[in-house]
Amino acid sequence: MSADSIVLGEVQITRVIEWSGPIRTARFIIPDSDEAVWRRNQEWLAPDFWTPADDAYRCHIQTWVLRSEGRTILVDTGVGDDRERPQVPRFAGLKTGYLDRLRAAGVAPEDVDVVVNTHIHYDHVGWNTEWRDGAWVPTFPNATYLIPRLDHLYFDPDGDRRRRAPRDEHERIRWEGSKLVFEDSIAPVHRTGQAVLWEGTHRVDGNLLLEAAPGHTPGSSVLTLRSGADRAVFVGDLLHSPVQVLEPRWNSCFCDDLRLAARTRRAHLARAAEQHELVIPAHWPGHGAAEVRADGDGFAISAWAPFAEEPPSA
Repeated sequence: MSADSIVLGEVQITRVIEWSGPIRTARFIIPDSDEAVWRRNQEWLAPDFWTPADDAYRCHIQTWVLRSEGRTILVDTGVGDDRERPQVPRFAGLKTGYLDRLRAAGVAPEDVDVVVNTHIHYDHVGWNTEWRDGAWVPTFPNATYLIPRLDHLYFDPDGDRRRRAPRDEHERIRWEGSKLVFEDSIAPVHRTGQAVLWEGTHRVDGNLLLEAAPGHTPGSSVLTLRSGADRAVFVGDLLHSPVQVLEPRWNSCFCDDLRLAARTRRAHLARAAEQHELVIPAHWPGHGAAEVRADGDGFAISAWAPFAEEPPSA
């Protein structure tokens, strides 16, 4: 087994990194955060999650590959190649070699049985599709794509619950970007009949359960793993940085409903601490995941997962 894989109960978890690097500053990404907290925890936050010299927030964009009950399941699919992304120019027109890395992990596109999108943001749904023969088509031809219904309703540009019209140029760019994400990464899997919309909870198999975890987006979800005595929770974007473990009230700049996002984050951290769940966020570099414990009004890291710390070369 590679250093990018672990086994919990009867489920193998493999990490496949699409992209790694700095994005904006730490307090742009976590705008409520206090510089003193970053500095006080610099010894373990730097350099994996933060570089103090330029205050850069560092992240991975990655997919978690689960092998459970004889099936191959992908949790989130990154940004994707060849995308038009006016809201995030850094991620427009990428050529990452992601599918080669997926194959190196033993997964060909036709091997994938289930794709879980924890929510509909550009960096979680991109490899749902690829550009082929002049159209966006599902990358994983045999997969069922599990998509939160509330996010689908919220982000569908033609839906009756679509968001209000943008108020300024910044919002217009974000609106147009979200529309492109839906059109190139969500709509094509509907056209092939591969999308399943769910809400509340959705049982993936005997080891895996999807649960609504709203706030970051209306349909944000977590995937809980229960296998034998082992426990884990794939929390998507509930946690962009470990500083949010220390201070769960701190939201990312991408959160939609700030109060609800903070409540949801605290509730899942409390459950993870009580039930000894390994917390596996979407974007953490370094060891990628951690066990947490209660610590005063917040929480603390009690142990890191044994995933490899260095991303593969592009």
